[in-house]
Amino acid sequence: EDEVEEKEEEEEEEVGSCQNEPPAKRVRSEDLSQDGERREDAGAVEKEPAERKRARGQNKSRPCMKPNHYEQRRLCPSVTQGCAEKCYFGSQCRFLHDVGEYMAVKPADLGRSCVLFETFGKCIYGVTCRFAQAHLGDGYQNLVNTDLAKQWEGKSLVRNNLSKDLQHQLRKRKFIFKKADEYLRGLAKPHGNGGKGGKATGRSTEEQEVSNCTTPQEGLGDSPGCPVLPEQGEDPKPDTLQSPGPTAGEEASSVKTVGPVTDEDIIKLRSCEKKKLEIQGKLYLAPLTTCGNLPFRRICKRFGADVTCGEMAVCTNLLQGQSSEWALLKRHHTEDIFGVQLEGAFPDTMTKCAELLNQTVEVDFVDINVGCPIDLVYKKGGGCALMTRSNKFEQIVRGMNSVLDIPLTVKIRTGVQEKINVAHKIIPKIREWGASMVTLHGRSREQRYTRGADWDYIAECAKIASPMPLFGNGDILSYEDANRAMQMGVSGIMIARQVPVGALIKPWLFTEIKEQRHWDISSSERFDILKDFTNYGLEHWGSDTQGVEKTRKFLLEWLSFLCRYIPVGLLEHLPQKINERPPYYMGRDYLETLMASQNVDDWIKISELLLGPVPTSFTFLPKHKANSYR
Repeated sequence: EDEVEEKEEEEEEEVGSCQNEPPAKRVRSEDLSQDGERREDAGAVEKEPAERKRARGQNKSRPCMKPNHYEQRRLCPSVTQGCAEKCYFGSQCRFLHDVGEYMAVKPADLGRSCVLFETFGKCIYGVTCRFAQAHLGDGYQNLVNTDLAKQWEGKSLVRNNLSKDLQHQLRKRKFIFKKADEYLRGLAKPHGNGGKGGKATGRSTEEQEVSNCTTPQEGLGDSPGCPVLPEQGEDPKPDTLQSPGPTAGEEASSVKTVGPVTDEDIIKLRSCEKKKLEIQGKLYLAPLTTCGNLPFRRICKRFGADVTCGEMAVCTNLLQGQSSEWALLKRHHTEDIFGVQLEGAFPDTMTKCAELLNQTVEVDFVDINVGCPIDLVYKKGGGCALMTRSNKFEQIVRGMNSVLDIPLTVKIRTGVQEKINVAHKIIPKIREWGASMVTLHGRSREQRYTRGADWDYIAECAKIASPMPLFGNGDILSYEDANRAMQMGVSGIMIARQVPVGALIKPWLFTEIKEQRHWDISSSERFDILKDFTNYGLEHWGSDTQGVEKTRKFLLEWLSFLCRYIPVGLLEHLPQKINERPPYYMGRDYLETLMASQNVDDWIKISELLLGPVPTSFTFLPKHKANSYR
């Protein structure tokens, strides 16, 4: 992603590999030496002072902070929805059905105004809302502002929800991947002079000319954009020009229509006929796992982000119908240019996932994550590993492009090893394979998110990529940096976490770039931004106890980055550079000092100012170690 925080911890919990590193693995390199040398080395390690060890990366051993339950005694959802008599479990239901009994044990309200009631005229959480006193009448009746509710009636605020029917089809493997299966069958057949069936590069020069779409009548290959003629010795396929008759599946799915009849189901779109991704010169908010959620994207959109992208989603989890993974695809109605980012290592799952999204969600582009440096993803062949697996990489790009009706983009790094750049060799191939745009992060996998991004190399790759657009990514800390980046010849810039500042630390960076100024934002203005994030979170995750605590969790994760911001008025010179680390400092007021604290307890204190006191036995440890100032 990708300036994304990868989902290593969640994946580790699923596969049950959250144990500590085995001793055998730690002494693996020592086994090559003699016993005496090994003991000497071990003693040297023990003598090394603990403070010399750099605190960086993820807190992999952090405890599970998700509570087993948010309330000791919950009210049955059927009561909240006003249909208690239709409770599926009847007398065996383990939740409360008596509203009075529930109100007696319900935690105290957190405020007198409910953002859902004030915005939409109705709070769907009723008595379970932690701000229920704003919309409860006599007898715990949920009040409704009819005039305000009518304004929102029938409007879809959040799109790309996972329906129960679709989830059932995915879990039972009943979803039909017609285009993906056709492409994968083609991979299984031998190509050319007895080449390997899984190699997607076995296409003749005539076949490659088809993808240009300038002379489609000369095409003879399996380009995803043009009709395919059968090769010698092959039986004609039902979808070729020689056999216009429909197959049995097409006859079953055909329906009588009124008006013009289209032929997209018979003749595929050529690449030149696909919708174009016109985002040159626009500001692109990178996919940011954990922190790049829908409420945060709304904040960035308000400050001037032109293009937004959902958090990195794992294709296998989407194909299994996991609700938590599909939640990453949700799109707010204010996100006018929105894409989703997929991570995967194999052409079958990635192609099927692309076809699934093409049919079920509303997005403007799909991005492939070939920039994730995390070991868990890399060792499975995904992320940066695809840059070294050119055959699989090609099969993934060609396959996804063949099933998508929207543009396909790719995000890569300069390479895997620090001093060996390979992006300039891969970018022309990506353009040939059918991608509409490439985003290049100016660091290698070994560099991760440290050291400076190589913008000279990005400029070189931008020339090689032409006429395909190339977005640059890395070290955009101010509007001066953005101006220098655009002078390098890139089509646009992607803004991500960019330690020490960036979208997570400085979401108003988009405004600074567009208005060409440094914004000395006050602590009260920054606190208002946190208020807006809290309100957006309550809208998105809910205003009941579970929704409040989810909002608090993501707020604290954001505060672990937001605390690194240094106010412009306190800097000795402008702009701040990426490697500058100021000492601990006192702000211009108490709130500014509190927001600059690196102490988790102070972050929790800020959350309590917005969401009330934390539950008993509450703990929080940030996903990533905030060590910028150590």
